Amino acid sequence: MTTTTNTTEATNTAALARMTENLNKVEALGARLTQILIGRETHQSSLDAPNQELFTKAAQSYWSEAMQNPAKLIEHQVSFWSKSVGHFIEAQQALAKGSLKAPEDKTPDDPRFANPLWSSHPYFNFVKQQYLINAEALSQAVDDASDLEPAEKRRLQYFSRQIIDMMSPTNFLATNPDALERAVQTEGESLIKGLENLISDLEANNGELVVRLADENAFELGRNIATSPGKVVFRNRMFELIQYSPSTETVHATPVVIFPPWINKFYILDLKEQNSLVKWIVDQGHTLFMVSWINPDRSYRDTGMGDYIQNGFMTAIDEVKKITGEDQVNAVGYCIAGTTLALTLSLMKQRGDTSVKSATFFTALTDFSDQGEFQPFLTDDFIDGIEAETKDKGILPSIIMARTFSFLRSNDLVYGPAIKSYMMGDTPPAFDLLYWNGDGANLPERMAMEYLRGLCQQNKLANGGFDLLGHHLELSDIDVPLCAVGCETDHIAPWKDSYRGVQMMGSKDKTFIMTQSGHIAGIVNPPSKGKYGHYTNAATGLDHEAWLQGATFHKGSWWPRWGDWLANRSKKQIQARNPGDNGQEILGDAPGTYVTRKARG
Repeated sequence: MTTTTNTTEATNTAALARMTENLNKVEALGARLTQILIGRETHQSSLDAPNQELFTKAAQSYWSEAMQNPAKLIEHQVSFWSKSVGHFIEAQQALAKGSLKAPEDKTPDDPRFANPLWSSHPYFNFVKQQYLINAEALSQAVDDASDLEPAEKRRLQYFSRQIIDMMSPTNFLATNPDALERAVQTEGESLIKGLENLISDLEANNGELVVRLADENAFELGRNIATSPGKVVFRNRMFELIQYSPSTETVHATPVVIFPPWINKFYILDLKEQNSLVKWIVDQGHTLFMVSWINPDRSYRDTGMGDYIQNGFMTAIDEVKKITGEDQVNAVGYCIAGTTLALTLSLMKQRGDTSVKSATFFTALTDFSDQGEFQPFLTDDFIDGIEAETKDKGILPSIIMARTFSFLRSNDLVYGPAIKSYMMGDTPPAFDLLYWNGDGANLPERMAMEYLRGLCQQNKLANGGFDLLGHHLELSDIDVPLCAVGCETDHIAPWKDSYRGVQMMGSKDKTFIMTQSGHIAGIVNPPSKGKYGHYTNAATGLDHEAWLQGATFHKGSWWPRWGDWLANRSKKQIQARNPGDNGQEILGDAPGTYVTRKARG
């Protein structure tokens, strides 16, 4: 018995010693972290924090309402106090019964609070329920602010939601049972790994906190991601042009050229064989070209939308025509490249250029009249902050775009990954989509401001026309056969807004497809998965609600439907073309060199 007791005590002593040693390491890492943050170059702008004037105005609105309608303020406060005190009494009564048990919990399910301790342990349950009571009170106060313009109120709702999400008890070690359990189980090792992950992310981004979403060492372009065989057949200062090798003996005569968004890298469409749209298009018997945009540095500061059109879209189309010997191409534009494809088609119409046989738009906005969730980022003060940033650096750094998109889904893309990496000490997962998501690109100063002010904020293309390259470009100029794909839960380019822009285009041959899921999963939806369905309705003159009400739902991917549409506009079959067949110089293997250029500013 004595031997067993001594062994147990020795084990506990050793565990305590390891825990103490690891906590000392945590202190040392904390000191290192402090030095990184002290040395970080900081400057205040509307990019770093919500505009103070907005909160001042909101506070004035709240107190003005309180003076005019004190009953509402009293009702809010009494309700908040009542719930808080009632919650405390319930917790006290549960403890008074002599059992360590939480009071009844009727709060809704929330993935942040999945650990059973949030429901069973009095301490964690009390913290959770009080947090939800506080969140409800703050949201209600914002919703009841009546002296704000709709845009101001929407913006205030966004920022208040950020505060609510940030203050979740799961984001703090002392109130996160998962992190505390892991720290005890690993004798503090998880805290060391977490701080090492945090320091690594800060050092990799010059002191800016960008949470790594994927294990960057798990992927290599051309080896296990972006592997479709092909060759770089053209290069200028704007892009590399990739021609993919055929997988069929014959191909349609009319080639296909894809213009991906230059906010991100093209290989979202070629992640791996199982979900590669590139491979699927090639397997359908098409000669496929892909534009791989340069990741610009400050030397590109004067590069504008006109350069992307003239030296990007127009040049790529001309090169594809030269290589294939065809007079026309089928063009595809994804996201911002779809917006720019619309500008290009208007310009070509006015110039009498018929090089595009058909156009396909993937989740592309051309009418920005409803700014939706992006409204907080399109106000003058925020755009002024962007302008100051771009003037200083010559580019809009990719980190700002990434942060903007991430905070639209902060629990999923910021706090959740941060908890796993920094508090739990987990290594980010080897997930190709998240790897791509973290591989961002900069935007040139001039282009960024033309896009944000002229297109997004002022909506010139849909509202009177957009002046560029000596032409007044309008959606009504677009008269080629077109197919547009919108995504049902897309928060970046809502399908109803994409649909509205298509309605303004002048083409008499319009097809609109609305696929389930969001901006990425809705597009990268291979038939083999059988995961998301899609809707069709030939009556594109209806408003979006009537269109959807009358639409037919189809199970499975939209790719085959679009494939049939594309095949009908691609001429007869000819012998398959290989890169270099016509004597074109081969500059290297796919995926090329531009795609490997990291966004370092």
